[in-house]
Amino acid sequence: MREPGFWHGPSSLNSHLLKPLGALYGAIAAQRLQRKGLHAGIPVLCVGNYHVGGAGKTPTVLALAKLMRDLGETPVVLSRGYGGELRGPVRVDPERHTAADVGDEPLMLASHLPVVVSRKRAEGVPLARSQGATVILMDDGFQNPSIVKDASLIVIDSERGLGNGKVFPAGPLRAPLRPQLARTDALIVVGNGTAAEPVAAEIAAQGKPVLRARLKPDDAQVAALQGKRVLAFAGIGDPARFFNTLRLSGIDVVRQQAFADHHPYSQTEIEGLITEARRDGLTLVTTEKDLARLRDRQHIVPFAVTLEFDDPARLRKFVADRLFKARERKE
Repeated sequence: MREPGFWHGPSSLNSHLLKPLGALYGAIAAQRLQRKGLHAGIPVLCVGNYHVGGAGKTPTVLALAKLMRDLGETPVVLSRGYGGELRGPVRVDPERHTAADVGDEPLMLASHLPVVVSRKRAEGVPLARSQGATVILMDDGFQNPSIVKDASLIVIDSERGLGNGKVFPAGPLRAPLRPQLARTDALIVVGNGTAAEPVAAEIAAQGKPVLRARLKPDDAQVAALQGKRVLAFAGIGDPARFFNTLRLSGIDVVRQQAFADHHPYSQTEIEGLITEARRDGLTLVTTEKDLARLRDRQHIVPFAVTLEFDDPARLRKFVADRLFKARERKE
């Protein structure tokens, strides 16, 4: 789905007309948040966001997985496998599965750490534990009550914030903001913009940590693309952020092509992009998540980013404290 423009603009007629549907959707979502969930038996940390679309969850999951490994933990990612056909529970195998099987994000994450896909998340817990997990790291699922969470870390983009602040379909929010704020244990603000500051102020006023972070491109990849003219394409939640990251890294983006989030590229589309790049002497560049959806990757350069925190010691303390408290409660 491509996000409608009125979600991120000033108040519009479309948003106003859809407000009653948003109120109904929000009431159902808020009621759903009250349901009791399964206790996994091991700590569960959830990485989510308040709204549909991209905010930087996948780089956050990878950053947290690295941190937990440094703490001596064995994290296993649990994902719904959005966009994949397999209902699971199944452990993702990058050698055997495709994005059409398990979804692009789980497939990409599986090249870094164990990932379990389960359409019904609670049913994936036993498989995650059988993989040796000491911690379950939920990729998305903040609004899903099926598993009790020991900590929910919410990711928000500093440039986009919450858009028009209305509930789907009138806006991008997955549920009314107030109950979501109440269930937030830490907020991760990605980037240097100011659109997320009202939310950050509310979380800070509750005495909860607001962690600042930014996406850092891989230095070797940036160096390799210097001096080249690039055709960039992306089918993620916020393609503009990817294009801006390339440009801020000093890369000459001559042309860009945005697709809907999780777009299933056809062979014709990819061949067309390759032909266009060859014709005009351009280097074809995309995200790691997009690359996971492609079978023919030979002529396409992936552009990797990692999430770096301004205060990694504060994040480390938050995670260590939450793991300790979770195990104390389970004893």
